[in-house]
Amino acid sequence: MNRNLTIKLGAIALLILLLLIPLLMINGVIQDRQQLRDGVLEDIARSSSYSQQLSGPLMVVPYRKVVRSWKLNEKTNERYQDVGEERGRLYFLPERFELDGNVQTELRSRGIYEARLFHADNRISGHFSIPEQLGIKEDFADYQFDQPFLAVGISDIRGIENALKLELDGQRLDFVPGSQVGFLGEGVHVMLPALDAKKATELAFGFDLRLQGTGQLQVLPVGKTSKVSFAANWPHPSFIGNYLPTQREVSDQGFSANWQTSFFSTNLQEALSSCAAGAGCEAFNARSFGVSFIDPVDQYLKSDRAIKYALLFIVLTFAGFFLFEVLKSLAVHPVQYALVGVALAFFYLLLLSLSEHIGFALAYLLSASGCVLLIGFYVCHVLRSVRHGLSFSAGLAALYGLLYGLLSAEDYALLMGSLLLFGLLGVFMVLTRKLDWYGIGAKTAKPLEFDMGAVE
Repeated sequence: MNRNLTIKLGAIALLILLLLIPLLMINGVIQDRQQLRDGVLEDIARSSSYSQQLSGPLMVVPYRKVVRSWKLNEKTNERYQDVGEERGRLYFLPERFELDGNVQTELRSRGIYEARLFHADNRISGHFSIPEQLGIKEDFADYQFDQPFLAVGISDIRGIENALKLELDGQRLDFVPGSQVGFLGEGVHVMLPALDAKKATELAFGFDLRLQGTGQLQVLPVGKTSKVSFAANWPHPSFIGNYLPTQREVSDQGFSANWQTSFFSTNLQEALSSCAAGAGCEAFNARSFGVSFIDPVDQYLKSDRAIKYALLFIVLTFAGFFLFEVLKSLAVHPVQYALVGVALAFFYLLLLSLSEHIGFALAYLLSASGCVLLIGFYVCHVLRSVRHGLSFSAGLAALYGLLYGLLSAEDYALLMGSLLLFGLLGVFMVLTRKLDWYGIGAKTAKPLEFDMGAVE
């Protein structure tokens, strides 16, 4: 290959490597701003309430059991019966559990950052089927039962916005803070009337719970049959957890979703038994499902994804410059390559700073338009032709449009990117198919003039 051509290509490659420095610095700014935003959102959640998970209600019956055992008197070598007491709890899940929730979202601002809070008006109802003798098969006479209570786990009790009252078979009972059940975490509980342990009992319950939170709202389907429904004014739900909705409708005005589970699908009774026996409660607490209210438009994530294509943009732009050089016998100085490369890098800084104030889509349009106009104006003079400059600007604008398509269609980004690169390679090969690469350096390039009158 001609020595002059080798030097020129080497200079271009060196410029590309040097331009990685400002790109890495801009990428660092993106990460810093994202961490700052996350910290502000964490502060807002800390001063209001975090994500919420509703676990329960569970009926808890404390008991004391007389325990008899035979022991040996070491002095007299006689056996005697020792009588002790064992304390424990019986846990009962609802036979039927229903939750009907209506959710409204709002924005809380701190500086330029916003956090989305939700307010869920929940109606929780169902009934318990308590078996005869509380399901105890042996030594029932040795048991004494304390006052039962109903426990509800709420992951962040600061989000409770109403006075909770339990409706139980026509009675209204007040909840008090604390779930009193370790594996439910924070929450509330209410003392229940004493049970007639010898008889089977049906207890219908219901209560209203207004709950505030940020991020996610999840429910543990504690019933033998559980039905959960949510309706919200949030049009971008992300359904999370172990179970997807059986029915859902999403529109620009909001969404509605319904879940239905049973013990056959959740195996929650066995998980509760293992938890109560001290074998670990991870399986019990992991059976939840719900919805996330996190805004899908994350300008920092999209800016980070956009800057990953920066090197490709610079290479393609320099390749376009190089094509004009070899096809039109024009001399483009490395400094001019560098100025255009810096303008391309500034696009990402403009995109980040504008997207924090006016949204990603409009910020992308303004940043891309500004860079295309600036580079187009400059290239018209570098190539000494308005027509060539406009053609170059149109190609650059098309690249920005394709990049926005890549950012918007994440699932098809690889396919679109592969087709784009293949198409550009094809264009480059077609345009240079008859080019004498050995003779390029031997040609005398046109001198570059910075005369406004030279622009066609």
